[in-house]
Amino acid sequence: MNPLKKLAGQTAVYGLSSILGRILGYLLVPIYTRVLAEAPYGSVVELYSYIALILVILTYGMETAFFRFSESSGKPNTVYSSAFLSILGTSSVFILLILSFNQTLADLIEYHNHADYIVYLGLILFFDSINTIPFAKLRAENRAKRFVAVRLTGIFVNIGLNLILILLIPYLLETIQSDSFHSFINSFYDEANKVDYILISNVISSGLMTLMFLPDLLKIKLEFDKAIWKKLMIYAMPLLVFGLAGVLNEVLDRILLKYLLPKDIAMAQVGIYGAVYKVSILMTIFIQAYRYAAEPFFFAHEKHKDAKEMYASMMNYFVIITSLIFLGTMLYMDIIIHFIGEPFRIGAPVIPILLMANLFLGIYYNLSVWYKLTNKTKWGAYISIIGAIITISLNIYWIPRIGYTGSAWATFYCYGSMMVLSLLIGRKYYPIPYNIGRILMYLLISVGIYFLSLQIPVEGLAIKLSINTLLLLGYLVFIYFMERKNIRNLS
Repeated sequence: MNPLKKLAGQTAVYGLSSILGRILGYLLVPIYTRVLAEAPYGSVVELYSYIALILVILTYGMETAFFRFSESSGKPNTVYSSAFLSILGTSSVFILLILSFNQTLADLIEYHNHADYIVYLGLILFFDSINTIPFAKLRAENRAKRFVAVRLTGIFVNIGLNLILILLIPYLLETIQSDSFHSFINSFYDEANKVDYILISNVISSGLMTLMFLPDLLKIKLEFDKAIWKKLMIYAMPLLVFGLAGVLNEVLDRILLKYLLPKDIAMAQVGIYGAVYKVSILMTIFIQAYRYAAEPFFFAHEKHKDAKEMYASMMNYFVIITSLIFLGTMLYMDIIIHFIGEPFRIGAPVIPILLMANLFLGIYYNLSVWYKLTNKTKWGAYISIIGAIITISLNIYWIPRIGYTGSAWATFYCYGSMMVLSLLIGRKYYPIPYNIGRILMYLLISVGIYFLSLQIPVEGLAIKLSINTLLLLGYLVFIYFMERKNIRNLS
């Protein structure tokens, strides 16, 4: 089977959990942005930013280290056991500290009356961190169906609990006029604490996924090999720096907004920015699905005689698809913007900036193959640190002046700089024949078509969307004309 066709198939399978999960999960965003005001939703955005940040620390690059050594060591079960037990041990220490100092931590991040938030965050992080290696094992073994089953089960439970706690129970309280019913519901439910119920739903769903992995864990002998663990840690530590810097680039802006804007508007601004970030749903879904399939693919085919040409083709197709996602999202923004509640739509002008920034990030993920295959993961750390410096500096400078628009531009310049640096340094250590001219052409034409659509004077939504559809179809025809030979080679 053509390796690129296999990659496409695996991307589609992993994408099933990502696409269905993200779509179903993203369906909560219209609910959150309609039942929560901007400031409470800002709390949700901020708290999940902390989850993303701390999860990188708790997994400390062990997932990629597992991929690297699971086959090459000749002892895949020992590598799996050592990686899993390592994360289990550190995560257990972490949850004990959270349970012991939750009020202190709540005071530190200015949630003085909500120490329970810290406990919920700790439990989510504990379960998600120890689930990382079992999920990685499924990917390494190409057990995509099992991966999807576990992932979707957790997602469906999370969504179901959200619907019950955020929508159904308040609806029943409003429609059922019964003192006994109200008394019963109010004995365990407080409608003012919707943020709590969002977090509780996540705790239960993450814990359920951990339970689903127990049969797999019981089938193998868990043993800790100190020598293998040292190899894993040596490989993983630069990835921890890389991952930490990367997640800082991704979520730090939402945290900084809270502290760099006036207190009376800060959380509302965090909520608006977090909501419009979610509008890039298709871009983030595709990139996540692609990453799940691509990383094992990079390692599995590194000895293939045409590996570098294959990686170059992957990049070409990746840019084509993501440029189509960018253009499609922006040309139909008049419809897509209704995804979020009306008070949050004021942030729409930053959406194209964020979309292109995430496209740059996706290209960077493709480029990262060179330092992962050459074991020069320290370069990934260096590049991400430079990105983090750019993120922090530009956010500190721009947020007090232009608010979340500054955060969007900081993200754009951060990921753009990382992309360029990785391309230039990778040419020295692991040159891959990327078709830079064609990649730039696709990016510039997609952006150019978007700006052209803004200049066409039309009245009426139907006419505007019809013209934009013709523009999108024109771009598709152009791509087919340019790629027709490569498309035939895939068959």
